[in-house]
Amino acid sequence: MLCCREAINMMWNQPRGGHIFNIDGAGSDGRPTPRFAAYGATKRSVVHLTKSLQAELQMNEVNNVVVHNLSPGMVTTDLLMSGATTKQAKFFINILAETPDVVADYLVPNIREIPTNQSMKPTYIRFLTGLKAYSRIFSRIAFGARRNKYVAED
Repeated sequence: MLCCREAINMMWNQPRGGHIFNIDGAGSDGRPTPRFAAYGATKRSVVHLTKSLQAELQMNEVNNVVVHNLSPGMVTTDLLMSGATTKQAKFFINILAETPDVVADYLVPNIREIPTNQSMKPTYIRFLTGLKAYSRIFSRIAFGARRNKYVAED
């Protein structure tokens, strides 16, 4: 929040303005995050902060600064892997998670494209879409895809 404030103040005074990208995560959709309550709560607030900042910028007729949301999905971080303690968690990590480099290979070009297309509209860039998640779950159930990809499910 403080970083957004400072970035907005700095960008507002620049002729070409700027773009701020906030990153959400588990809990941002309002679903519970057992064992990671504080993490989930902060990620839920990121979505609200982004929407509120967008509204405030619009209300104040600031047209050269835009706040966006990024949703990387499940990324194989130490935090995520520390939660791989149940059969269900292992199942979903193997199906839905990706390594940071795979997620970055998708997100970074999408981020870089925004200033070049001269768009000053807020965007929500999602790596793990609902369609992608359902497709992976189906592939797993139908064909056994991604079994034991990151953690042993035995």
